[in-house]
Amino acid sequence: MHLNDIPNRELLPGFTAKMVHGEKLSWAFWEAKAGAEVPEHQHPHEQIMHVVKGTFEFTLDKHTQTYTDGSIVVIPSNTPHAGRAITDCRLMDIFTPVREEYR
Repeated sequence: MHLNDIPNRELLPGFTAKMVHGEKLSWAFWEAKAGAEVPEHQHPHEQIMHVVKGTFEFTLDKHTQTYTDGSIVVIPSNTPHAGRAITDCRLMDIFTPVREEYR
């Protein structure tokens, strides 16, 4: 498998992703357009976000910070969070367990 062979899917307005699923986790490779937003939500999955490139404003449990290239955020299960791409961004997320709705 090669990342370039996985099709991009728009999962939210302004957010496209290439998804890889294992038995117990999902790995998302996101591209976000400047201004695109992820509304506040929560889920039972533990999540780790990595800002590969760009500037991303992220709110975790009512605390907002701006993250840039190389930043990592650990998002505990069932914790409210939201985000907004300040610039065009490349992000990676790992979720456990698998995000079945992204298959």
